[in-house]
Amino acid sequence: MRYKTLPLLLADLLALLLAFFVGQLLRLMEFNYSLDVWWVAEGQFRIFGLFLIFVGFLLGFGFFHQHYSQRKPFWDELREILSTLLIILVVDAAFFFFNKIYFSRLSFAVQWLLLLPLLPTLRTVLKVHSLKRGTWQIPIRMIGSGINAHEAWLALKSESLMGYQLVEVVLTNDKQPDWVKVPILAWDDGLKPTPEMQVVVALEAEQQSELNESVRRLYNFCPNMIIVPPTRGLPLWGMESLHSFSHEVLLLRARNNLLRPSSRLIKRLFDIVTSSVLLILLFPVFAVLFYKVHQTDGDAFYGHKRVGVTGVPFPCYKFRTMVKNSAEVLAQLLRDDPVALEQWEREFKLKDDPRITPIGHFLRRTSLDELPQLWNVLRGDMSLVGPRPVVEAELEKYGDDVDYYLHVKPGMTGLWQVSGRNDVDYETRVALDAWYVRNWSLWNDLVILIKTVRVVLQKEGAY
Repeated sequence: MRYKTLPLLLADLLALLLAFFVGQLLRLMEFNYSLDVWWVAEGQFRIFGLFLIFVGFLLGFGFFHQHYSQRKPFWDELREILSTLLIILVVDAAFFFFNKIYFSRLSFAVQWLLLLPLLPTLRTVLKVHSLKRGTWQIPIRMIGSGINAHEAWLALKSESLMGYQLVEVVLTNDKQPDWVKVPILAWDDGLKPTPEMQVVVALEAEQQSELNESVRRLYNFCPNMIIVPPTRGLPLWGMESLHSFSHEVLLLRARNNLLRPSSRLIKRLFDIVTSSVLLILLFPVFAVLFYKVHQTDGDAFYGHKRVGVTGVPFPCYKFRTMVKNSAEVLAQLLRDDPVALEQWEREFKLKDDPRITPIGHFLRRTSLDELPQLWNVLRGDMSLVGPRPVVEAELEKYGDDVDYYLHVKPGMTGLWQVSGRNDVDYETRVALDAWYVRNWSLWNDLVILIKTVRVVLQKEGAY
């Protein structure tokens, strides 16, 4: 299997040249478009700097992160792109500063402010175009047919820009699973050399002998074999692998980032700064919504009792979206409608809730009813990102995972909200909350916030 690296490298080079051209065009305007004057004053040095940046691309993207030789999930690749570009930016500025070479700060800023979004954008456009042409796909042979293999394929399938396409599955038992819709191979046939395919070995914990055999037989023919160990429930984010020389033991160092004082401080500072800015910027929106809700005969705000970090209750503020006698309306509905009663007991929510006012329907569809929770975030009751705040009666639904919920502050948004919201069953919701706590990082918070904007605008799973 040959990985087509040249188009991706050319896309990066094009982004660099476009950003450089726009930045230096502003500088040329200062020299009345005289290339000779520009070259003597600054151009020759900027061209050399451009060469250094490209070398940084080869070292950072090509050698260190291996973007030109391996496929990576979108958000992992984006994080590595931005971190690498920021490092190259610092080196680029230091080169001119320490060599006392004068350069236009404006053109330098324009070049880098344009390059930071342009490079990942061109990469994405290239991948989407190549997928449509059928030149970016990589065929997958999945060795394994159990739960681990299914989850591995779902993870790869969710990252469409990676281009992985399941074409064959090697069964490890006599029964074909429902999720397998591609040709089936017997064990011996599946372990034959497959240089044109990406092999993914995803066996179960009890299949150690099959794992050893598959790796041994394929090792000499598969330069980039993917092995998926059954790690469900482990904190995978930032996990570091350690190897003991001459021993066949893999040590995994797991980190609980939220136990680190520095991580908690960073998360709290991010909450304070962001919530403060949003409260100021959104004050006109608050004023309009306050007036509209107040017209429905009742208080505009209400605080519903929810369970916070370490189990301490707090008032979770929202714009009021229900009628004043909502408790009585709910009690009567649950007495008269067994379908509604079943849904309420299962999810603590109703899809067609008669208690909601007309303005309340609008607020819920747009998630604007949750804006007052910015005050909860500023106070420290909640965080911008975290598990969904729940009432005390819901804690029993978390089972053994309740400790994960009580370990952190509830969030205005979270992994559940960007993964289907009300369309997700409660068991999956609990699993998503637990995953978030185990794998917390500031980058994950940023990704969830970005995804939240898309979910809110598209009104996915909101009712």
